[in-house]
Amino acid sequence: MTATLTAITADSPVAVDSLLTAGEAVLFVYEDPDGSLSSDCTGCGEYAWTLDVDLGFGFAREHAESCLRRPRPFRLAA
Repeated sequence: MTATLTAITADSPVAVDSLLTAGEAVLFVYEDPDGSLSSDCTGCGEYAWTLDVDLGFGFAREHAESCLRRPRPFRLAA
């Protein structure tokens, strides 16, 4: 078995927070290289982003409060 390493570059998003959703999934929040914020939900799978960083994490908090989907199981490669 071999492991694959992925280098983290200046062009990679940086994880800045994670929020528990109403459905007990996790919403990961990232800061992208251009300064915008994005999020990825392990429940419904929604990917969202905002250029208006003055809003802070409001867009992510709203999604976390309203998403009722349970966490999706991890899929293993065949």
